[in-house]
Amino acid sequence: MSRAQLPLSLVEVALGAVLILGITFGFALGTPAPDTQAPQLSAYAEDTATLLANEPASHNGTTRTREIVASEAAFDRERDSLERRVDRILPANVLFTIETPHGSVGTPVPRQVPTGTAAVATGAGTVRIEVWYA
Repeated sequence: MSRAQLPLSLVEVALGAVLILGITFGFALGTPAPDTQAPQLSAYAEDTATLLANEPASHNGTTRTREIVASEAAFDRERDSLERRVDRILPANVLFTIETPHGSVGTPVPRQVPTGTAAVATGAGTVRIEVWYA
């Protein structure tokens, strides 16, 4: 009696193809997408804080962040200018709020959205910047 046998190389090719397809599908379907929002938002917040902390003030010869925490009158005077400046720094699809001891500028932070934050400590108080995608 003669038995039919598949050539060994054909069996190896079939097993190799199944193995490669299994690994490919495992990588394509089995790995979650990395969270890219939080790190990017943190970078936006840090960059904004760095720029504001190093910009010269409009009136008192220090930095913009020190000027807006110096007094309530200084914050009120600089509020609109600060909001326009941060609007120019951040991309159009990113909203922000800046909190100081004398008030806040920007849009209130919605609940349960990923945000990025940064803080700048000055002698008169802390400026906290929070950003999120619109």
